Amino acid sequence: MNSSYDIIVVGAGHAGCEAATATAKLGSRTLLITMDMNKIAQMSCNPAVGGIAKGQIVREIDALGGNMGIVSDKTAVQFRMLNRSKGPAMWSPRVQSDRAKFIETWRDLIENTPNLYMWQDTVTELRIENGAVTGVKTRMGMEFSAKAVVLTTGTFLNGLIHIGKVRINGGRISEPASSGITEQLKALGFRTDRMKTGTPVRIDGRSVDFSQMEEQKGEDDFHKFSYLPDIHRSLTQRSCWMTYTSEAVHAVLRADLHDSPLYNGQIKSIGPRYCPSIETKIVTFSEKTSHLLFLEPEGETTQEYYLNGFSSSLPLQTQINALQQIPAFRDVHIFRPGYAIEYDFFDPTQLRATLETKPVKNLFFAGQINGTTGYEEAGGQGLIAGINAHINCHGGAPFVLHRDEAYIGVLIDDLITKGVDEPYRMFTSRAEYRILLRQDNADERLTEKGYAIGLASEERRSLLQKKEEQVKRIVDFVSDFPIKADRMNSFLESIGSSPLKQGVKLIDLLGRPHIDIRVMQEQVAPLKELLESIGDRREEIIESADIHIKYNGYIKRERIMADKITRLEDIYIKDKFDYNGIQSLSTEARQKLTRINPETIAQASRIPGVSPNDISVLLILLGR
Repeated sequence: MNSSYDIIVVGAGHAGCEAATATAKLGSRTLLITMDMNKIAQMSCNPAVGGIAKGQIVREIDALGGNMGIVSDKTAVQFRMLNRSKGPAMWSPRVQSDRAKFIETWRDLIENTPNLYMWQDTVTELRIENGAVTGVKTRMGMEFSAKAVVLTTGTFLNGLIHIGKVRINGGRISEPASSGITEQLKALGFRTDRMKTGTPVRIDGRSVDFSQMEEQKGEDDFHKFSYLPDIHRSLTQRSCWMTYTSEAVHAVLRADLHDSPLYNGQIKSIGPRYCPSIETKIVTFSEKTSHLLFLEPEGETTQEYYLNGFSSSLPLQTQINALQQIPAFRDVHIFRPGYAIEYDFFDPTQLRATLETKPVKNLFFAGQINGTTGYEEAGGQGLIAGINAHINCHGGAPFVLHRDEAYIGVLIDDLITKGVDEPYRMFTSRAEYRILLRQDNADERLTEKGYAIGLASEERRSLLQKKEEQVKRIVDFVSDFPIKADRMNSFLESIGSSPLKQGVKLIDLLGRPHIDIRVMQEQVAPLKELLESIGDRREEIIESADIHIKYNGYIKRERIMADKITRLEDIYIKDKFDYNGIQSLSTEARQKLTRINPETIAQASRIPGVSPNDISVLLILLGR
C-alpha cells in the first residue's frame, strides 16, 4: 500500500466527501481516511438536504462541479421549493433523502473516482515540520505523508453524548470519539472551544396514528438541485406529516428539566440558536402553548421516521412520556432517543479565505471543526478547502468566492472575519446581495469559475452557454415585440390587470405582477412558437428569462452596489500595518485587526468592532 499522497482528507462526512472528490478530480493523488467506510456522508441529524439559503449552497456546489446536488437528487424521496410566496431571491430547494441510499450513492461515487483512495482508521496526530503539515499518524500505527491535509472531523473531536444523566464518549451514537488532534493543535497555539448540537428521537412508523396528523406532500415539477439534465428523482416519493406539542407535553418536559443536561450544569458549551432543543423552546418561549413538529421519513421503504422539532437530551423515559401526550404518538415505539453532543471546534478567524490555517501551512479545516452546523455549509467549505489544497500542491492562484458571487463566499467570509459564538447556520438574511445570489442562477455565477480551474466539466459549460443563449433569445423577443391595446385589453381586464391606454412592448406587460411568460404565450402566438423551439430544459429556461425580465432593475441596482464594495476588496492590507502602533484606531479595532490580520480593506470593514472611522484611518494611511 502506498503511504505517500498529494492530499489527505480526514473524515468522510459532507465536507470530507466534497473535498476528496474535488482534489482527486483536479488531479491530486488523494487519500480519504474515515472511521467507518459504511457511513460515508452519513446524515447525522435529519435526512434532508437544502432549505432556506442552504438550498442555494447546494446549487452552488453543483454549479462548481461538486457532487452534493447530484447525490441529493438521486436519493430524494420528497422535493419542495420553499418560500414560493416570496420573490425568487428567497426561493430555496429542499429534499427529503433516503439516508441509506445517500450513503450508498456517495460511496459508489468515491470508489469510482480516479486518484481517490480510502483507508478505514482514526487519525490521532498530524505530522508537522517547519510550520507545515507533512502527513498524519493513525490509531493503527500507520503513517501517511502528504503535501496538504484537510481536516473535516465533524462532531468527533472529543465528542461527548448526553442522554439525561448518561454520558457516552462518541462522535455519533454508537461511534467512538477521536482524541489527540485537539490537544496537539492547542499546544501549537490554536484557539479551541466546545460546541453542542442535538438530534431527536427516531420513531417506528408502525406505532404512529397518521390519522391524527396533517399530511404534507412533495412537489413534482422541473425543479431540482443539479443543473445536469440527466439527473432526476427516481425513488418513490413520500409524504411528511405535521403535528403539534401541547401544554400536556410541556408539563411532562418541565417536570424533568432538572434532569436535562442543558439545565443541570452538565453541558456548558454553546448550542445552536436557530435549531433549539424542545426543552430550550419551552423555557425560552414559555408563553407558547404548542410547537410545530414534522415527522419525516428516513427513506423510500423504511419505517424509521425523524421527528423534526423535538431535539432533546432529556432522559429516555421523559422523552417517551412527553411524546405519548401527542395523539399521533399515544402508542409510540422509538428506535432510539434524542441526544445532545458536545465536541471541539477551532476559532475560524485562524483561517485564511482559502480555509488554510494561518498557524500551519497546507493544513485546511472544513465543516463543523470551524463552528458551523449543517450538511450544506460543510459541503461548501469542503469543496473550497479541497480546491485550494490542490492549488497549494500544484500551483495557481487561490480560489476564493466573494460575498457578491456565492452564499459559500458569504459563509466563509463570515467565519474568517467575524468568528462564531454559536453554531453558524446560513440564512438568506446574512447575504447583502440576495437578488444576485438566487438558486436559479448559481450556474451563471459559478460554472465558468469551476470550469476554469478544471472542476466543472465541458458538458456543464456547454449547458450553461445554451441556457444563456436561449434566455437571451426570449428577452430580445419580448423587448421588441409590440402589443396593441385594443387586442390585449379584454384579456388584461379578465385577469384583474389594468387595461392599456396605448401600445407597449411585450416586456412592459411582463413587468406586471401575475403576468409572466407562461401566461402570455397563450395570448401571443409568435412567443409560443419561440418557446416550443427551445427543446430541452424548457421550463428552467422560461423561469430564468422571467426572473431576468421582472427583476432586471433590482438586479442592476444591486450589481452597482456590489461593484462599489468590490473596489475595497481589491485594496490589500495583509501584513502592511502594525495595528497596535496606530493610536488613531480605537482600542477594539487595534486588537481585532491584529488578531485577524485581514486580507483587504473590505474584509477589515466587516470585522465587528471596526468602525467606519477606523476604515477611514487605514485608507488615509494608504494614501487614498
